[in-house]
Amino acid sequence: MATFLIDLSPTDMAQRLHDALTVYVDAMRYPRGTEGQRAAMWLEHTRRQGWKAVAAVETDSAEQLDGAPLLGIAYGYCGAPDQWWQQQVVSGLHRIGVPAAEISRLTSSYFELTELHIHPSAQGRGLGEALARRLLDGRGESHVLLSTPEIIGEANRAWRLYRRLGFTDVIRGYHFAGDPRAFAILGRSLPL
Repeated sequence: MATFLIDLSPTDMAQRLHDALTVYVDAMRYPRGTEGQRAAMWLEHTRRQGWKAVAAVETDSAEQLDGAPLLGIAYGYCGAPDQWWQQQVVSGLHRIGVPAAEISRLTSSYFELTELHIHPSAQGRGLGEALARRLLDGRGESHVLLSTPEIIGEANRAWRLYRRLGFTDVIRGYHFAGDPRAFAILGRSLPL
């Protein structure tokens, strides 16, 4: 078996949505059923400006990529003022006293790395970095932002990946509306 990185169109995402959400739920250790709660949102995201998605698949042949099992998924899009995530981040930045000019700089031209997940059975093989690099390659935004759950000592693969890729702290210990967990907002300039 060989691993391939592929780009996904919105149609591809719709066709592979169940498999992509399964990777997401398994990687995040969410309870079964979360897939159904996220499906409509993931499909709505495909209509956002600048949406791009990439996947890692495993197959015996490059000719069989279409039906190959997903090992990883990553997607994102251009951030915009009417998006819930940006509104949450702006609120958090105001709360910690970031000057308005800096908030404007951070939110005027960024790519939101919305999701990046590797199935647990495929973690530790460099797929997260490969997907991040492919996803962010050639982006026109000035920087990329993402959120990730806080982990004591940043001791997990996601944190190690983000630090290795040069992401720095924007906000720490942030609580999104409706989620009891603390998150970090991380960012870095583009190109990667």
